[in-house]
Amino acid sequence: MRGTLFIVAAPSGAGKSSIVNAVLVRDPNICLSISFTSRKPRPGERHAEHYHFVSREEFEGMVAAGDFFEHALVHGDWKGSARQSVEPQLASGKDVLLEIDWQGARQVREKVPDAVSVFILPPSRQALEQRMRNRGQDSEEVIAQRLAAAREEMSHYGEFDFVIVNEDFETAVTEMCSIFIASRVRKDQQVARHSRLITALLADDPGP
Repeated sequence: MRGTLFIVAAPSGAGKSSIVNAVLVRDPNICLSISFTSRKPRPGERHAEHYHFVSREEFEGMVAAGDFFEHALVHGDWKGSARQSVEPQLASGKDVLLEIDWQGARQVREKVPDAVSVFILPPSRQALEQRMRNRGQDSEEVIAQRLAAAREEMSHYGEFDFVIVNEDFETAVTEMCSIFIASRVRKDQQVARHSRLITALLADDPGP
Protein backbone atom coordinates (compact mmCIF):
# COMPACT_ATOMS: atom_id res chain seq x y z
CA MET A 1 0.00 0.00 0.00
CA ARG A 2 1.05 3.60 -0.55
CA GLY A 3 3.02 5.29 2.23
CA THR A 4 1.86 8.35 4.17
CA LEU A 5 3.24 11.78 3.41
CA PHE A 6 3.97 13.87 6.50
CA ILE A 7 4.59 17.63 6.37
CA VAL A 8 6.39 19.56 9.12
CA ALA A 9 6.67 23.36 9.00
CA ALA A 10 7.69 26.09 11.44
CA PRO A 11 9.15 29.59 11.51
CA SER A 12 12.93 29.86 11.49
CA GLY A 13 14.26 29.32 15.01
CA ALA A 14 11.34 27.25 16.32
CA GLY A 15 13.47 24.09 16.54
CA LYS A 16 11.97 22.21 13.61
CA SER A 17 15.15 20.53 12.40
CA SER A 18 16.21 19.42 15.88
CA ILE A 19 12.79 17.88 16.55
CA VAL A 20 12.67 16.18 13.15
CA ASN A 21 16.16 14.70 13.59
CA ALA A 22 15.23 13.32 17.01
CA VAL A 23 12.01 11.82 15.62
CA LEU A 24 13.89 10.12 12.78
CA VAL A 25 16.14 8.41 15.33
CA ARG A 26 13.12 7.14 17.30
CA ASP A 27 10.94 6.14 14.36
CA PRO A 28 12.66 3.88 11.78
CA ASN A 29 9.47 3.65 9.72
CA ILE A 30 9.79 7.14 8.25
CA CYS A 31 12.39 8.66 5.95
CA LEU A 32 13.25 12.31 5.37
CA SER A 33 13.14 13.85 1.92
CA ILE A 34 16.29 15.96 1.51
CA SER A 35 15.28 19.31 0.03
CA PHE A 36 17.10 21.29 -2.63
CA THR A 37 18.06 24.91 -1.95
CA SER A 38 19.80 27.72 -3.79
CA ARG A 39 21.24 29.27 -0.62
CA LYS A 40 24.81 28.77 0.56
CA PRO A 41 25.50 26.17 3.27
CA ARG A 42 25.65 27.42 6.86
CA PRO A 43 28.54 26.34 9.10
CA GLY A 44 28.24 22.63 9.79
CA GLU A 45 25.79 21.90 6.97
CA ARG A 46 26.76 19.21 4.47
CA HIS A 47 25.59 18.64 0.92
CA ALA A 48 23.08 15.77 0.46
CA GLU A 49 22.75 15.44 4.25
CA HIS A 50 21.09 18.69 5.31
CA TYR A 51 20.19 19.97 1.81
CA HIS A 52 21.11 19.46 -1.80
CA PHE A 53 22.90 22.77 -2.35
CA VAL A 54 22.66 23.98 -5.95
CA SER A 55 23.08 27.32 -7.69
CA ARG A 56 20.08 29.55 -8.36
CA GLU A 57 20.49 28.83 -12.07
CA GLU A 58 20.46 25.06 -11.48
CA PHE A 59 17.40 25.32 -9.24
CA GLU A 60 15.46 27.42 -11.72
CA GLY A 61 16.39 24.96 -14.45
CA MET A 62 14.89 22.15 -12.37
CA VAL A 63 11.73 24.22 -11.87
CA ALA A 64 11.42 24.72 -15.63
CA ALA A 65 11.86 20.97 -16.15
CA GLY A 66 9.06 20.18 -13.68
CA ASP A 67 11.40 18.29 -11.35
CA PHE A 68 9.89 19.56 -8.09
CA PHE A 69 7.11 18.12 -6.00
CA GLU A 70 6.90 21.57 -4.38
CA HIS A 71 9.08 24.67 -4.31
CA ALA A 72 8.98 28.18 -2.88
CA LEU A 73 11.06 31.32 -2.48
CA VAL A 74 12.00 31.58 1.22
CA HIS A 75 13.98 34.54 2.61
CA GLY A 76 15.23 35.29 -0.90
CA ASP A 77 16.40 31.73 -1.65
CA TRP A 78 14.71 28.85 -3.44
CA LYS A 79 13.81 25.67 -1.56
CA GLY A 80 12.02 22.63 -2.93
CA SER A 81 11.39 18.89 -2.74
CA ALA A 82 12.31 16.94 -5.87
CA ARG A 83 9.81 14.43 -7.21
CA GLN A 84 12.42 11.67 -7.31
CA SER A 85 12.90 12.08 -3.54
CA VAL A 86 9.21 11.68 -2.72
CA GLU A 87 7.02 9.83 -5.22
CA PRO A 88 9.02 6.57 -5.59
CA GLN A 89 9.26 6.12 -1.82
CA LEU A 90 5.54 6.73 -1.29
CA ALA A 91 4.71 4.32 -4.10
CA SER A 92 6.87 1.63 -2.48
CA GLY A 93 4.92 1.95 0.77
CA LYS A 94 7.41 4.04 2.75
CA ASP A 95 6.33 7.00 4.87
CA VAL A 96 8.05 10.23 3.82
CA LEU A 97 8.55 13.39 5.87
CA LEU A 98 8.84 16.78 4.20
CA GLU A 99 10.51 19.47 6.33
CA ILE A 100 9.28 22.54 4.46
CA ASP A 101 7.70 25.97 4.91
CA TRP A 102 3.99 26.86 4.82
CA GLN A 103 4.12 27.83 1.15
CA GLY A 104 5.47 24.44 0.16
CA ALA A 105 2.99 22.75 2.50
CA ARG A 106 0.11 24.44 0.72
CA GLN A 107 1.35 23.17 -2.65
CA VAL A 108 1.73 19.65 -1.30
CA ARG A 109 -1.77 19.57 0.20
CA GLU A 110 -3.22 20.50 -3.19
CA LYS A 111 -1.50 17.48 -4.75
CA VAL A 112 -1.83 15.08 -1.80
CA PRO A 113 -5.00 15.98 0.17
CA ASP A 114 -4.50 13.14 2.65
CA ALA A 115 -1.03 14.31 3.69
CA VAL A 116 -0.69 14.78 7.46
CA SER A 117 0.64 18.22 8.38
CA VAL A 118 2.24 19.51 11.60
CA PHE A 119 3.16 23.09 12.50
CA ILE A 120 5.68 23.86 15.26
CA LEU A 121 5.36 27.06 17.30
CA PRO A 122 7.89 28.57 19.72
CA PRO A 123 6.77 29.16 23.36
CA SER A 124 7.15 32.94 22.91
CA ARG A 125 8.48 35.54 20.49
CA GLN A 126 11.30 36.25 22.95
CA ALA A 127 12.33 32.59 22.87
CA LEU A 128 12.24 32.61 19.08
CA GLU A 129 14.58 35.60 18.91
CA GLN A 130 16.94 34.08 21.47
CA ARG A 131 17.18 30.83 19.52
CA MET A 132 18.05 32.76 16.36
CA ARG A 133 20.79 34.63 18.20
CA ASN A 134 22.15 31.48 19.82
CA ARG A 135 22.97 30.10 16.40
CA GLY A 136 25.65 32.73 16.01
CA GLN A 137 25.41 32.37 12.25
CA ASP A 138 23.39 35.40 11.13
CA SER A 139 23.97 39.14 11.20
CA GLU A 140 21.66 41.53 13.07
CA GLU A 141 20.13 42.52 9.75
CA VAL A 142 19.36 38.90 8.86
CA ILE A 143 17.93 38.22 12.33
CA ALA A 144 15.65 41.25 12.02
CA GLN A 145 14.44 40.01 8.63
CA ARG A 146 13.77 36.53 10.00
CA LEU A 147 11.84 37.87 12.98
CA ALA A 148 9.68 39.98 10.68
CA ALA A 149 9.01 36.96 8.48
CA ALA A 150 8.30 34.67 11.45
CA ARG A 151 5.08 36.46 12.38
CA GLU A 152 3.75 36.03 8.84
CA GLU A 153 4.79 32.38 8.81
CA MET A 154 3.14 31.66 12.17
CA SER A 155 -0.13 33.18 10.99
CA HIS A 156 -0.58 30.10 8.77
CA TYR A 157 -0.64 27.59 11.64
CA GLY A 158 -4.38 27.13 11.13
CA GLU A 159 -3.80 25.46 7.76
CA PHE A 160 -2.19 22.45 9.48
CA ASP A 161 -3.72 19.33 11.05
CA PHE A 162 -1.63 19.44 14.23
CA VAL A 163 0.17 22.15 16.22
CA ILE A 164 3.10 21.51 18.58
CA VAL A 165 4.47 24.18 20.93
CA ASN A 166 8.20 23.58 21.36
CA GLU A 167 8.55 24.66 24.98
CA ASP A 168 10.09 21.42 26.24
CA PHE A 169 12.14 19.62 23.58
CA GLU A 170 11.54 16.04 24.74
CA THR A 171 7.81 16.66 25.04
CA ALA A 172 7.69 18.11 21.53
CA VAL A 173 9.54 15.09 20.11
CA THR A 174 7.19 12.68 21.88
CA GLU A 175 4.14 14.57 20.61
CA MET A 176 5.37 14.40 17.03
CA CYS A 177 6.11 10.68 17.29
CA SER A 178 2.61 10.18 18.66
CA ILE A 179 1.11 11.99 15.66
CA PHE A 180 2.97 9.73 13.24
CA ILE A 181 1.96 6.56 15.09
CA ALA A 182 -1.69 7.61 15.37
CA SER A 183 -1.83 8.53 11.67
CA ARG A 184 -0.74 5.03 10.69
CA VAL A 185 -3.68 3.43 12.50
CA ARG A 186 -6.38 5.60 10.96
CA LYS A 187 -9.34 3.56 9.76
CA ASP A 188 -8.61 3.83 6.03
CA GLN A 189 -4.96 2.89 6.58
CA GLN A 190 -5.83 -0.12 8.69
CA VAL A 191 -8.55 -1.33 6.32
CA ALA A 192 -6.05 -1.27 3.45
CA ARG A 193 -3.33 -2.91 5.53
CA HIS A 194 -5.49 -5.62 7.11
CA SER A 195 -8.21 -6.23 4.53
CA ARG A 196 -7.82 -10.03 4.66
CA LEU A 197 -7.96 -10.10 8.44
CA ILE A 198 -11.08 -7.94 8.56
CA THR A 199 -12.77 -10.07 5.91
CA ALA A 200 -11.98 -13.24 7.86
CA LEU A 201 -13.15 -11.75 11.16
CA LEU A 202 -16.49 -10.72 9.69
CA ALA A 203 -17.14 -13.85 7.67
CA ASP A 204 -20.10 -16.04 8.51
CA ASP A 205 -19.24 -18.86 10.88
CA PRO A 206 -18.39 -21.80 8.59
CA GLY A 207 -19.47 -24.22 11.31
CA PRO A 208 -17.64 -27.29 12.60
